[in-house]
Amino acid sequence: MQSVGLWLARMVIACFIFSIIWVALLIFMNPPITYLQIKRAFERKSAGKEWKIDKQWVDYENISDNLKRAAIAGEDAHFLTHHGFDTDAIKKAFERNKAGKKLRGGSTISQQVAKNVFLWPKRSWFRKGLESYFTVLIEIFWSKKRILEVYLNVIEMGQGVYGAQAASKYYFYKSASSLSRKQAALIIAILPSPNKWDARSPSAYVNRRANNIVRYLKYYKIPD
Repeated sequence: MQSVGLWLARMVIACFIFSIIWVALLIFMNPPITYLQIKRAFERKSAGKEWKIDKQWVDYENISDNLKRAAIAGEDAHFLTHHGFDTDAIKKAFERNKAGKKLRGGSTISQQVAKNVFLWPKRSWFRKGLESYFTVLIEIFWSKKRILEVYLNVIEMGQGVYGAQAASKYYFYKSASSLSRKQAALIIAILPSPNKWDARSPSAYVNRRANNIVRYLKYYKIPD
């Protein structure tokens, strides 16, 4: 039993060291692919559609400030001030879900990066625990600028479409650097259901959400 305990302890330490090295490497290296991107591609094939992982990395400086502000306004209003977790948003989400209203998460941009880059999409308490762990790590090792850069390059933004550059070309036939305020807001407005909604022909709800994002863009700063 003592040898088993020692082996388990060594495994835990090894995983801990590996996770820190992994996170540290991604300060300088860009994530090549994510589990979700591969999963979605296989789902498309199973549904008789073409294999599709449309993505193109674009550096932070080449992403429109409109999209950076829209992401913060629409997804994580306290991004620049929290340390990975927005306790107010989590509390509101818990109360809303407890009241039986439409399920809504309280995940920050940092948590979404942790989930998308390092983990898998299926919900469980174990995955949520790992998500919290990796959220803490990226908040320690990465700058807010790097977190937002990775987020805007890996997040699912359409059917087989990932990241700002691919989404900008797919929806508006332009680069991520030249998005208007409304175009940026429309892309962010579909993020709760990017496989269901389309930024080119938004529903009334998506259009209202995009208009609200545009209205508040000027109030949000971005990391530089």
